[in-house]
Amino acid sequence: MHSGKPRIGIIGSGAIGGFYGLMLQRAGFDVHFLLRSEYDVVHQHGLTLDSAVHGKLQMKVQSYVDAQDMPTCDWLLVGAKATSNLELAPLIVQVAAPDARVVLLQNGLGVEAQLRPALRDDMHLLGGLCFICVNRQAPGLIRHQALGAVHLGYHSGPSKDGGAAIVEEGAGLFRVAGIDSKAMSNLDQARWQKLVWNVPYNGLSVLLRASTTPLMADPDSRALIQALMAEVVQGALACGHSLPEGYAEQLFRMTEQMPDYWPSMYHDFAQQRPLELQAIYAEPLAQARAAGCRLPNMEMLYQALAFIDRASRHV
Repeated sequence: MHSGKPRIGIIGSGAIGGFYGLMLQRAGFDVHFLLRSEYDVVHQHGLTLDSAVHGKLQMKVQSYVDAQDMPTCDWLLVGAKATSNLELAPLIVQVAAPDARVVLLQNGLGVEAQLRPALRDDMHLLGGLCFICVNRQAPGLIRHQALGAVHLGYHSGPSKDGGAAIVEEGAGLFRVAGIDSKAMSNLDQARWQKLVWNVPYNGLSVLLRASTTPLMADPDSRALIQALMAEVVQGALACGHSLPEGYAEQLFRMTEQMPDYWPSMYHDFAQQRPLELQAIYAEPLAQARAAGCRLPNMEMLYQALAFIDRASRHV
């Protein structure tokens, strides 16, 4: 790693990558953004963040449409959806400096295991869990409504101490940028914990065409959310992860306090992009089943979403 501040690459500069990339750039880091569809707008006008927490921020950024033009980076934050990991893998390898740290800022389970074989042995792979209400309003325009914390855990790589120092270094970068960040000692457990929110709200937003406020206002959808949350907790336990006492209730109450929010899966559905069903539903269901645990509500939600996904994209 070169001396001075590390060079940070953002792979997939939508809502998540754009938000964290801009916050890091604002803090003085050397940040490079790899974009696809939004390149022309961002190259001309920069990125704009409209944040209820940090105010309005518009910055010119170092943007690229081709990974070959990017300098190699010490840290790579992958903000693209997990559905595109395999096609992104060669680009990630191409822009990774020796000993690079790759952080998957993605939802779901098994995303690191899927990507690991495509990376070099000298690369460190981390998972990052984003607790944030953020979405893309238009090309180059990101709206941030609430929250923002990133929890990091080490997945694999050449680290001698189980990745503890690298995770702490990563959390330190986010903290310098004014973002709450902490180390998770067990990445699998942390990912199951995040599913307690993602499984009900992402899926039901698509199935019922409803954002969080109406979902929390109706007795039937509230009951569905609670049943799904309880199943995720049960699935985690079957896989050897005992989640903190009262965790699901805490998330439920937190969502009641949140501004009205359309989860990311709804935005994917509305724009006819593939839904992240493998990482958020299929993989946890498979792991629970292998541990002898059936999760019928979650299974039914997954089957309904798979139908909706294929029908909306005419697959």
